[in-house]
Amino acid sequence: MSVTVITYDRDMARWEPGARERLERAAMELFVERGYEQATVTEIAGRAGLTQRTFFRYFADKREVLFSGGPALQELMVTAVAAAPQSAAAIDAVGAALAVAGDLIQQRRDYSRQRQAIIAAHPELQERELIKLATLAAAIGGALRGRGVTEPAASLAAEAGVAVFRIAIERWHEQENRQRDLPDLIRDSLDQLRAVTGGR
Repeated sequence: MSVTVITYDRDMARWEPGARERLERAAMELFVERGYEQATVTEIAGRAGLTQRTFFRYFADKREVLFSGGPALQELMVTAVAAAPQSAAAIDAVGAALAVAGDLIQQRRDYSRQRQAIIAAHPELQERELIKLATLAAAIGGALRGRGVTEPAASLAAEAGVAVFRIAIERWHEQENRQRDLPDLIRDSLDQLRAVTGGR
């Protein structure tokens, strides 16, 4: 009779549910308390009660903590564009995606504002944010082309939608808009776009 010997990776004992969220929360706390540049991966992992090795399972570096939600947000928005009624105009399909994104980000208001303040203070993070937005616009443009929207209309609608998204978030972070919801500001910014382009 043979006996099966089961061995365990020692690091498996350190795995706990919610590790990514704990690391994100710890990183943001340290970025706010000590400054983005001063906070280290070791400190972030320690604050979260995890190891550096666990940190690097989720993030390539501390910068990526601020951008790790990008792919999921992009997938959500692309799905919303694809799911819009076939009769919807390109900008309306993009508007549906913006509404879904606004609802999601609204739930993390404090985190979003802290994140934006950190990015605004560091040129290298601003560059990364611009790359993320360009990638988002390209993905939305692709989703529009998948609906049969031709060029340049697909790219124009996608780029305009991302501009509306960015401006609405910037407005949301301003003191005078602290009581307003992001979805409301997105709708308002989209209406402003339609007004200046003669679309309403």
